[in-house]
Amino acid sequence: MNTPQSSQGQARVRIWQLPTGVPGLDEILGGGLPEYSFNIIAGAPGCGKTTLAHQIMFANATPEAPALYFTVLGEPAIKMLRYQQQFEYFDQSKLDGSIRFINLSQLVLDEDLEAVLVAIIKEVEQSNAKIVVVDSFRTVVRRTQARPNDMALQGFVQRLALHLTGCQATTFLIGEYVEGELLDNPVFTVADGLLWLYQSIERNSIVRKMQIIKLRGQESVPGMHTFRITDGGLQAFPRTFGLTEAPSHVKGGRRLSTGIPKFDKLVLASQFIAEGLSKGEPGVIAIFEELPAEYARRAATLGMDLITPQKDGSLKIIYIRPLDLSVDETVHAVIDAVSKIKAQRVVLDSLVGFEMALAPDYRHEFRESLYRMIVALTRLGVTVVSTVEVEENFTSMGLSNYAISFLSDDIVRLRYVSINGQLRKMLVAVKMRGSQHSIDMWEYTISSNGVVIGERLRGYRGLTTGIPGPWSSESGQNEPASQPEHPEER
Repeated sequence: MNTPQSSQGQARVRIWQLPTGVPGLDEILGGGLPEYSFNIIAGAPGCGKTTLAHQIMFANATPEAPALYFTVLGEPAIKMLRYQQQFEYFDQSKLDGSIRFINLSQLVLDEDLEAVLVAIIKEVEQSNAKIVVVDSFRTVVRRTQARPNDMALQGFVQRLALHLTGCQATTFLIGEYVEGELLDNPVFTVADGLLWLYQSIERNSIVRKMQIIKLRGQESVPGMHTFRITDGGLQAFPRTFGLTEAPSHVKGGRRLSTGIPKFDKLVLASQFIAEGLSKGEPGVIAIFEELPAEYARRAATLGMDLITPQKDGSLKIIYIRPLDLSVDETVHAVIDAVSKIKAQRVVLDSLVGFEMALAPDYRHEFRESLYRMIVALTRLGVTVVSTVEVEENFTSMGLSNYAISFLSDDIVRLRYVSINGQLRKMLVAVKMRGSQHSIDMWEYTISSNGVVIGERLRGYRGLTTGIPGPWSSESGQNEPASQPEHPEER
């Protein structure tokens, strides 16, 4: 193994990293937790601090590298374990030699900080513990706050950190802090890492986020990251999911068929799940407005079999509809499905449903988050098609309500037009990045065979308004010369 070198060619000390056992969190941290680091897990009550500490502890504790969990005036260990054992990461066998719980409550009530320090160091040295958790460290400080000043408290924390680092232990102090304390609390000055957990209520939704405010020795991913507490414990959803590695595919290297020959002639490039399946290309459909079974049944009425491919594993239809959804969770769910079946095609149906499924806290950043999502998927070599419902007013032809057309390589606009007292369907290729495409407007219908492309709409003016009129000499316009039809487009 090569030793890291500095810019001056001098060997640098290698900082090893511990896995957190929390899906997604290692990526946010930049690879894992720095070994022997002195960390604080902070946040308001109920945001998941204790669960996170337990998850990290169970992921790393072994008989050779045991863990000590100090409790202070909080839940007794027996009660705490009763709840923690409901999580999948809980391993009963580790309570016999790998993990030990010690209650410091009476010591904190009767003695001072010096006695607490001596007791912790003694237990760590005797057990050779490599993971140390103090829950809640804030309780220790509150109990003794009337006696020591800030300098005494900082001295205590520095000595604790020095001793535990010297014992080669990775430490976590859990505390119910508020952000206003960041500026003047000496505990945060000494810490190597500061993980802050948040929980907020937006209307009827609960949103959980975390932020790595401080992490010495390595580069973490900045900003707020969504996390969720499930049966498996915490699961984090990095904001840069799929963007931290170099892309393995070059976008636009080949063109995919939709399965509608005339439509392919129209735009020269597109993507359609059913056609991909017929060519042996697995696909993923992310839906937000109906259940997978309903989606598949509706597709069957249009001549597409989406049931058999789900059974043989070449298609995944994922339904994402919690009302407190985050974009990062959606990216994670879609990319996870893509990875499992090695999908080459993805459909997002639809962006309007996607936005409505988001927790209110995320909707204001929908455009930015959608950009990250599309980039993450295309960097995997996946062709993505998304649908967008547009409000029609029959006076203009908008492309979307989100001002996101810049994200798209290709745009196909579908709309109704009123012709001869009939409401008819029209489509046109508006954009095809890097390629030529037809500029004609086409009528189409939807039948039991799917989408059927009809004739070019000729002899009308104002088609994009939705209320066209005939071309005539009276209108001051000459009817455009018709272009020859190509038999192969029929």
